[in-house]
Amino acid sequence: MTIGDPVFWLAVLQIIAIDVLLGGDNAVVIALACRRLPPAQRNKGIFWGVFGAIALRIILIFFALQLLALPWLKLIGAILLVWIGIKLLQPEEGGDHGEVAASTHLFGAIRTIIIADAVMSLDNVVAVAAASRDSMALVVFGIAVSVPIIVGGSKLVLKLMDRFPIVITLGGMLLGWIAGEMAWSDAAFKAWTAQFPSLLHYLVAAAGALLVLGVGKWLARRVPEKPEKLIDLAEEQRSHSEQEQRR
Repeated sequence: MTIGDPVFWLAVLQIIAIDVLLGGDNAVVIALACRRLPPAQRNKGIFWGVFGAIALRIILIFFALQLLALPWLKLIGAILLVWIGIKLLQPEEGGDHGEVAASTHLFGAIRTIIIADAVMSLDNVVAVAAASRDSMALVVFGIAVSVPIIVGGSKLVLKLMDRFPIVITLGGMLLGWIAGEMAWSDAAFKAWTAQFPSLLHYLVAAAGALLVLGVGKWLARRVPEKPEKLIDLAEEQRSHSEQEQRR
């Protein structure tokens, strides 16, 4: 696969979309970890923290690519991707960002960013490895392009997600699509899948996308109302009743 191949650029776009969708929290962690640094050191903390986190992520993806070459592991990875996609479609329950320790020292902030990114990035690593089509060059290129988008435009992206929920839905379906492609290309099935026309490959990918959409939406509808939301509704109803009585 060369840089002039449309498949190359499709994979790059998938990697960027995955990093933006699953990497929004990473930008928040960076800000929290550096919030107590002196102003003169904040930019250094952000730069070296992001550099170390991305380097570690590339190393993890390299090992993930090696493992995914083994029989059955792509199928396991595909199941994990479906779960990640379904999880993406669930209502947010409030993050644990407040637990991110802020350091007054440059090295401490960098260490916090790298450790937090490693803990939070399992879903990102699996998804990017799946989208890379076994190309390490694609991984590095896709992540390099997506880093400034995550760090510089995370607030804009998060606002878009809040305003247009379809963005998150499409992101979850993208993960399901990649999961279908991943399962189809598992080394254990190569001899079997080679007997079928290439069109079936896209049908399996589409089935993965629809599976994430269907199960994700079904589970989201089963989530009970949050207590805070119920209290707000009760207050609203009481206020409305008082207004009616005054009339």
